[in-house]
Amino acid sequence: MSTSEPTHDPTAPLWRAAQVFRLLSYLYAAGFQIAGIDELERPAIGWVLFAVLSAWTLACAVAYLQGFGRRPAWVGAEFLVVIGLIWSTHLVASDAWIQANQSWPTTLWATNAPISAAILAGPIVGMGAGVGVMAVYAALKGSVSFDFSRNATIIIELAVGLAVGMAAQTARRAHAELERALRMSAAVAERERLARQVHDGVIQVLALVARRGHEIGGPTTELAELAGEQERALRRLVSDESVRAGHDTQSVDLRAWLNRRADDRVVVSVPGTPVLLRSEVVTELDAAVGNVLDNVRAHAGPAARAYVLLEDLGEAVTISIRDDGAGMDAGRPAQARAEGRLGISQSIVGRLESLSGSARLTTAPGEGVEWELTVPAHRPQTGPQRG
Repeated sequence: MSTSEPTHDPTAPLWRAAQVFRLLSYLYAAGFQIAGIDELERPAIGWVLFAVLSAWTLACAVAYLQGFGRRPAWVGAEFLVVIGLIWSTHLVASDAWIQANQSWPTTLWATNAPISAAILAGPIVGMGAGVGVMAVYAALKGSVSFDFSRNATIIIELAVGLAVGMAAQTARRAHAELERALRMSAAVAERERLARQVHDGVIQVLALVARRGHEIGGPTTELAELAGEQERALRRLVSDESVRAGHDTQSVDLRAWLNRRADDRVVVSVPGTPVLLRSEVVTELDAAVGNVLDNVRAHAGPAARAYVLLEDLGEAVTISIRDDGAGMDAGRPAQARAEGRLGISQSIVGRLESLSGSARLTTAPGEGVEWELTVPAHRPQTGPQRG
């Protein structure tokens, strides 16, 4: 059997549950009708109105289950039918009967209108519909009762509108967040696929042209320089796209951030698979790497090159940064700290210690400098896990 129910309606379970309540309230209204028909002044009209109530109950159940009734016009029509049937109590019952009983269609059956309004438009509209129903009920009675110990119908109407409306809002919000996460995941996966293709093709060719051009020398040196510039620009572009794709997610690929550090004097080597860490951990690690590379540029010498190697060891992640510069005395960092110069201890060692990690320095005059930055894996709780 075909259906027009919206395929991705997050409130569909609420609509189905509401129709179960509609059936139960209809059975209650039928029992009330049968039990009290002899007390009505115009029982024949009462049966005609009950036929209208029955037909409308069936129509609403079909409309909401199929989905074509989940729109303001239909819910508004239901509200009008409900208050019309409440007011029609004047046509079938005496004033004395009205004062001694609830309205003819029963307030339980009338609650279907606030429930539908709450699912469609949220708690405020649902509570407003409940107030509207009770206002007509009060007008029928000719008075408003504040004796909630004997008649708490208004409290029930408000509570139903609030609870069902908040449930509908929560369902829609959760569905929207799920769809957003799925779209972002698909976008990141596609960017990673394209990045792999570019890396395995264009970037590798440009790197080969740059290297061979420098080896040949002569007129090809200029071509090698241009190829090298384009390789680095393309590598940064691919990395920046990956960083932006994962910027708002809890899980961030550290490789993309480190690849942005590559330039004429910095060679970055990363694994072929994502190294996913919490975003705040990646930010601090990237900042520490940036400080190490700044020191290379400032102190290693104009021709020094740096080599960054990322290793994912499962329980820990290690970044090794080595340069081929002038190096320094192994006791120099401690001496600088004693003199009050805290650049290394705060910007590098301090950052790693704040992540429960470590920063180990190895150096000697004429042998360059090597940093080994290690942190626990800090995997995102909801992100992919390594086996």
